Amino acid sequence: MGETGQLRAYFMGIDTHEEAVVYMRSDCDICRAEGFTANTRLQIRAGDRTIIATLNIVGQSVLPAGAIGFSDSAWRYLQLRDQQAVRVRHAPLVQSLSALRKKINGAELSPQEITAIIGDIGKRLYSDIEIASFLTACAGGRLNLAEITALTRAMVASGNRLQWPKCGRVFDKHCIGGLPGNRTSPIVIAIASAAGLVIPKTSSRAITSPAGTADTMEVLTQVDLSLEQMRSAVTSTGACLAAGGRVGLSPTDDLLIRIERALELDSEGQLVASVLSKKIAAGSNHVLIDLPVGPSAKLRDRSQAERLSRLFCGVAESLQVEIRCVITDGSQAIGYGIGPQEEARDVLAVLRNCADAPADLAERSLYLAAQLLSMASGEADSHCREQAREILSSGRAWQQFRRICEAQGGLKPLGRAHYQSQLRARRDGRLLSMDNRRLAQLAKLAGAPSSPEAGLRLRIKVGEAVVAGQPLATLLAETPGELAYAEDYYRQNPDLFELGEKP
Repeated sequence: MGETGQLRAYFMGIDTHEEAVVYMRSDCDICRAEGFTANTRLQIRAGDRTIIATLNIVGQSVLPAGAIGFSDSAWRYLQLRDQQAVRVRHAPLVQSLSALRKKINGAELSPQEITAIIGDIGKRLYSDIEIASFLTACAGGRLNLAEITALTRAMVASGNRLQWPKCGRVFDKHCIGGLPGNRTSPIVIAIASAAGLVIPKTSSRAITSPAGTADTMEVLTQVDLSLEQMRSAVTSTGACLAAGGRVGLSPTDDLLIRIERALELDSEGQLVASVLSKKIAAGSNHVLIDLPVGPSAKLRDRSQAERLSRLFCGVAESLQVEIRCVITDGSQAIGYGIGPQEEARDVLAVLRNCADAPADLAERSLYLAAQLLSMASGEADSHCREQAREILSSGRAWQQFRRICEAQGGLKPLGRAHYQSQLRARRDGRLLSMDNRRLAQLAKLAGAPSSPEAGLRLRIKVGEAVVAGQPLATLLAETPGELAYAEDYYRQNPDLFELGEKP
């Protein structure tokens, strides 16, 4: 079917995340003549740009006659102007959907089929439901090593790829998550780059956690850097701590992450492809992967971690990336802060060598920084640990971190949450454990990471004694409603902090 007559573009001001949505009046001649109904997939052409969007039907009072409304993301993608003429037609058949159906039925996909799916998702040809179907069909270990490798290649090819020809070896590190407060990256990157390593660190926003590195760094400095700003920061300091979205590194991954976040899904195949595609696109060829293991972490036992490590190593080898995976303790939250601002507070305390800085965050960061330094020099981990400690204790890491932040627009001051309450121990005892997953959920219910000030401030660590009424954590929120919502969740989960008898 050919294109219909023209309609005039109208900005609706409706945020549908990245899903492209258009709006037509129920009495629109084109809508009625073509048989368009709610949820019809349409192809919209504006100049030389096209998009596939989902149709919503609205009343006559919502839109002017002869107009077609656009969601924020569709408007941006088409680069529209108010009243610009656009043409509408039924969406053409998306050929890669046959490969999607093949995967749903449990078959293995070829590299060409995976490339076609990722390419069409990147072109906005898939609806959110179709993206969710692809992610679900690939979850639960349904991607083999060859498919994960092909997925990684396709995601790298979907966007820009940075080159650092004068640097030779380029480093990066990543934690797979699942451990609240584990904000080691800013500290590790400061130490390692102060030692001379080149680390163009790009991070995604939180998927299922109360904060990601990009969320935490955004509290401290500008992270949505352009490609030139990122190059400038790395050239002047040897490192950056940026969000990956604006520079267009593996951009299809960002579309997948948006749906993964809604589904609270983080499958191993997608995880490996997501992490490595971002690192490779940023130009890194030496990558350290932190795999925390604990009863309530993302990885519950060592066998899971070893399986994921093998997948990372297998894909990295195929893509000529040197990788080191380390399995670490994920039994309890790291540091005291959970949520962007509170985690930033811990990061600054460690870098400044404050007396009250969380020792576990400092030691974990030193261990990971030493692993990077060992990858670079080939020297023993113990020697590199002392090198990292000297860089931190001497203030060189803090000085380097400030240089990175200045190169990204300056270091911002921290604020305070408007509302808070104390979560108190119900009885005397000793803290035996804390549930990482439910701690993360508690912080998210308080508003993190959407509200950077929201989250938790832990007041106790596993093994410490408490008395009835003593604060176990401070709950932080930006609205009284979110605070009450999170408090109610805490009351319904009395074993979130497990207390045992005092010895």
